[in-house]
Amino acid sequence: MANDEPTAHPSANQGHRSEAWRTALTVIQEAKTLVVPEGAHAMTVVVEFPPGDPGTPPHRHFGPAFGYVLEGEMLFELEGEPERVIRAGEAFWEPGGDVIHYQDGNHRTDVPVRFLVTMMCLPDKPMLVLVDEKELEQRKNRRAPRPS
Repeated sequence: MANDEPTAHPSANQGHRSEAWRTALTVIQEAKTLVVPEGAHAMTVVVEFPPGDPGTPPHRHFGPAFGYVLEGEMLFELEGEPERVIRAGEAFWEPGGDVIHYQDGNHRTDVPVRFLVTMMCLPDKPMLVLVDEKELEQRKNRRAPRPS
């Protein structure tokens, strides 16, 4: 006859302390100390774009954003930096403020991309603001050269 009662872990009541915490942490990315204004809050979101989707149009965030690609591959581009592909298991960040985020779309046409982003949202500012064509034209000299 099978015993259906759950069994406790051997060390559960023996005062044993785990040592797993010593090697459980993997640093994915680090950033310099950030100034967090009074009244700011953090928001964590999961974004998913279908295969081949170009993602959010050019935009900016007023506060910094830290992200991690969960599945697929993202084509990522910030103002002044060349576009790059960020794959599942890799992190990214952007400083926020007066920096245009040009691309966050799906680099693949066969699978979705899913990424997690934690961002600091400043008081009385939206989490994301699209950049209009006039501003893109005015700042085109700040964009890194495009691949041919």
